[in-house]
Amino acid sequence: MQPEFWKDKRPAGVPSEIDMGGFRSVVEVFERSCKHHADRPAFSNMGVTLTYADLERHSAAFASYLQNHTDLKPGDRIAVQMPNLLQYPIAVFGALRAGLVVVNTNPLYTTREMRHQFKDSGARALVYLNTFGNAVQQVLPDTDIEFLIEAKIGDMLPALKGLLVDAAVKHVKKLVPDYSLPQAVAFKAALRDGARHSLKPVQSTLDDVAVLQYTGGTTGVAKGAMLTHGNLVANMRQVHANMQQLGDDGHPIIKEGQEVMIAPLPLYHIYAFTVNCMCMMVTGNHNVLITNPRDINGFVKELQKWRFTGFLGLNTLFVALMSHPEFKKIDFSALKGTNSGGTALVSSVADRWKSLTGVTVTEGYGLTETSPVVSANPHGEKARLGTVGLPVPGTALKVIDDEGNELPLGERGELCVKGPQVMKGYWNRPDATAEVLDAEGWLKTGDVAIIDEDGFVRIVDRKKDLIIVSGFNVYPNEIEDVVMAHPKVASCAAVGVPDERSGEVVKLFVVRSDPSLTLEELQAYCRENFTGYKIPKHYVFKDALPMTPVGKILRRELRDMA
Repeated sequence: MQPEFWKDKRPAGVPSEIDMGGFRSVVEVFERSCKHHADRPAFSNMGVTLTYADLERHSAAFASYLQNHTDLKPGDRIAVQMPNLLQYPIAVFGALRAGLVVVNTNPLYTTREMRHQFKDSGARALVYLNTFGNAVQQVLPDTDIEFLIEAKIGDMLPALKGLLVDAAVKHVKKLVPDYSLPQAVAFKAALRDGARHSLKPVQSTLDDVAVLQYTGGTTGVAKGAMLTHGNLVANMRQVHANMQQLGDDGHPIIKEGQEVMIAPLPLYHIYAFTVNCMCMMVTGNHNVLITNPRDINGFVKELQKWRFTGFLGLNTLFVALMSHPEFKKIDFSALKGTNSGGTALVSSVADRWKSLTGVTVTEGYGLTETSPVVSANPHGEKARLGTVGLPVPGTALKVIDDEGNELPLGERGELCVKGPQVMKGYWNRPDATAEVLDAEGWLKTGDVAIIDEDGFVRIVDRKKDLIIVSGFNVYPNEIEDVVMAHPKVASCAAVGVPDERSGEVVKLFVVRSDPSLTLEELQAYCRENFTGYKIPKHYVFKDALPMTPVGKILRRELRDMA
């Protein structure tokens, strides 16, 4: 269906098209917002708030450090491996202002996963938190990384408090394993040195790659989606257009420069990256960064300090928060919207959230390859639970059969997306790009969907065997390849099974080649080789796995058994 189909289906105030004029890059959006909203708070974390003016100043210092103290050239890749700290937006916007391509890296990656991403992207610089120093030291010799910038949790805090926090992290919580990286430059020193120079503006264009965002592939090897400045500007504009929905008073529900958004989802994940880092820029709103959302006690305490108006989360997080005894003490009186993305929302969880907070959780849909937002539900009562809403303005959707023919409304088939937010392609993978992107610009999502008469979209199944754990993609092939490398494993298969907390978890079926293989040994092996969300939660030893006549494991049968 072309964008016109949805023209009369959107709520009042939301346009059908977006205007791409006016901005030539993400950097231009950023610089204009910082000027326009200079005195407003941009990001808060651990009791410190940066205004838009502060963010502009620090990111300019970071950019001029890169320009004057390294030989990095526009187009070179810089990896950023950090949880939600103030240093993250400073480093990312600084890197973009220096014309570099940001490679977002999950801080929870194992050395195997880090090695692949750094080598594949050809990153020449890395900004990391010192808690990962040991892992960085292990992978460094196998990469092209020449420049290291090391952040500490206390960097942006007042001097004495920062020292105390860093000492506690190292000596009390023992979160900094021993390592030696004498060539690393301290983040604070980089800002200090950079501030002595002035930033030399770099002209990026809408067609230049801004971010390499890694996603697992159906082949199991993580691929870098090339997201251009144009892709990110378009998606910012599309999300911003959706924010124009009018309330009963005839005014937009979302007010520019007045919203306070809680940001517990990791900024290195494309969902939070676009919504919290990018879209807030356009609107001049305020993000409260939650560094460790797994610390539910700390998270609830932080929520009690704010009169927040927006909350970006996912199923796992809603469940954990609602089970906390202090949850009822949080002030939800200003909350306008709760958005869920990254993983399917369980309806019983959404109902409970509404009864406790008074606000409906609205679901959206997106992919790394679409920067990421494809569709979103309208605000408030116009939302339709069980759907992922309507496509964002300027987006065309269609559903196709296995032969590639477009199917009529109400029929299930593979969802395809076309719009200015669709990636340029996979980094150095023309073969993989050609599999999902056709000459007309249609992207095959691999998700099975139904578009109904009113234009609302329901995701009903996955064509690929993707497993989504708390919003993170887990590819069975990757799990199986690594487990098969264990000398005592003959064959194995990974499938996703439903889980109340995280939506899905990994269940691993294993056929032993050596009967001495124990469950404990296998669990330890998986813990060593996979980041947390990829580690199988359930293990089953079997004598054989169901196979097709040509020897392909029948995952669907295993899922039915599970």
